[in-house]
Amino acid sequence: MSKKEMMVAAIQNGTVIDHIPAAKTYQVASLLGLYELTSAVTIGNNFVSEKVGKKGIIKVSDKFFTNEEISRLSVVAPKAVLNIIRDYEVVEKKTVETPDELRGIIKCNNPVCITNNEPMPTVFHVVDKEHGICKCHYCDKEQDMNRVELC
Repeated sequence: MSKKEMMVAAIQNGTVIDHIPAAKTYQVASLLGLYELTSAVTIGNNFVSEKVGKKGIIKVSDKFFTNEEISRLSVVAPKAVLNIIRDYEVVEKKTVETPDELRGIIKCNNPVCITNNEPMPTVFHVVDKEHGICKCHYCDKEQDMNRVELC
């Protein structure tokens, strides 16, 4: 191994989240509740990436994410790649895709929206995935997913 290479322990079973925009790495860790896990979590940030410029990578031992967790991830890192690891081998790769609908993930930025005044989950329809635009199901206010507040 050359001195330029970094040594990060391989995981036997779990998930590696790769190609996270560097500025979003710690937000992804928080969003997925990784600080509360008792299994090993490795967070690396500011690695050079041809795909996203500077990237973060997170390795999580013995954790496989649900579709709901992946939907949450799509709001902050829509092009991240999940590598599913079993017995030290990548058995599946998934690119995070933004779903057509986001339920209970982001807050509506319209102060008079019913979701901000009644105890109810938010529902957003993603109207433009390429530009990250979603629209509140209840008040029809459009929001930029790069500027939303998470629930």
